Amino acid sequence: MKKLLWLGCFSYLLIGVAHIIGGSILEQLIEHYGLSYKDGGQWIMNQFLGFLVGVLFTPAISARFGKRTTVMFAIGMLTLSEAAYSLLLPWGWMLAVAPLAGLGFGMTEAIVGAMIIELHKEGTAAAMSRLETFFGIGALVIPLTAAYLIQQNIWQLSFPILAAMSGIIFVLWLTLSFGKLDDELSAQRSLEKARERKQNTAEHGKAIVWGYSKRMLPFLALAALFFMFYVGMEMSFSNYLPAILIEHTQASEVAAASTLSVFWGTVAIGRIFAGILADRMGYTKYLLIATAASAIVFCLMTLFDTYLLMLVFIALSGLFFAGLFGIGLVYANSLLPGTTERTTSILVACGGIGGAVFPRITGWFMDQYTISATLWYLAALVIILLSLLIIWIILGVKQARGPASKPVSVS
Repeated sequence: MKKLLWLGCFSYLLIGVAHIIGGSILEQLIEHYGLSYKDGGQWIMNQFLGFLVGVLFTPAISARFGKRTTVMFAIGMLTLSEAAYSLLLPWGWMLAVAPLAGLGFGMTEAIVGAMIIELHKEGTAAAMSRLETFFGIGALVIPLTAAYLIQQNIWQLSFPILAAMSGIIFVLWLTLSFGKLDDELSAQRSLEKARERKQNTAEHGKAIVWGYSKRMLPFLALAALFFMFYVGMEMSFSNYLPAILIEHTQASEVAAASTLSVFWGTVAIGRIFAGILADRMGYTKYLLIATAASAIVFCLMTLFDTYLLMLVFIALSGLFFAGLFGIGLVYANSLLPGTTERTTSILVACGGIGGAVFPRITGWFMDQYTISATLWYLAALVIILLSLLIIWIILGVKQARGPASKPVSVS
């Protein structure tokens, strides 16, 4: 299991880099092709559309071909896409390749996360937090690497570096043995679970919707909203953080940009300990404390405009945000047994939708209103997130105490 977990961590490091690399060199890419920011935004949007398709189709592909094959397909697709990017093809081809790249890292995120949640029976939250830690390290390191390459006027090497990383991880998935877990990752095991799913569906009849009993759906819906708001909030805050600091504290452009490293650095540090704390405290208690603390920190941000205090608040927000995604996934799956891959895919997809929609809304808000009003808007989003969490946990308590409904196995 340790070998599988470590390879999962390196896979999450890879997709952390893949998620952030486009934005890190977007300005240089636009200048190279002589395009507008709108065109660059279309490229990123095409990647997101591929990401969404990949995440949503992961359960079906895994059920037919097995977990290992699905991971290899996803990482292979990412490798080929980044290799194509490396050629700096005509812009129309770059737009055509973008959905395939998004599909690659979207499927990888969904299947690896679901695999660890399902197969790592003890210390699940700690294992998931380790994955998220490596994702954060990738998201933290690639902007620094890209900045160095840009400074050396060799920013084009960003794509080949990612293609090489992806290719190495593909070979590891292809060649490594995980002992007894190899059977769980095989196509044969997936086909057996598919037969179980069909049998359970026949037994439950109309009581089953997408593999969930009707009693599970309210809990799943609240989970989806929580993930949509959380990822939307996180991406809005991180994307506009330098601009907010420049206006709110009169910080220099260099100082404002450096705070992104502070935020992602504390996120990575927090994820090291989040799973351990959640396993000891319980998932719901951890989520409540972390989300409530985040709401307090964001409210404090609206009251102070000094750079050093804002730096402290940014660091605290990174620590409190650190475990919300990973522990939230573990919590949702703990009360929706037998649906790990589908639940993980749905929640990751909802997070992706939030990450695409909310930053656009936040950008519009910044254009229309003051930075102070924008900070209050962000604080309001975190308060809404806390409210959603409370309702979600209440439904979770009812889900745990109510009569058990045998779920359809879609893992």
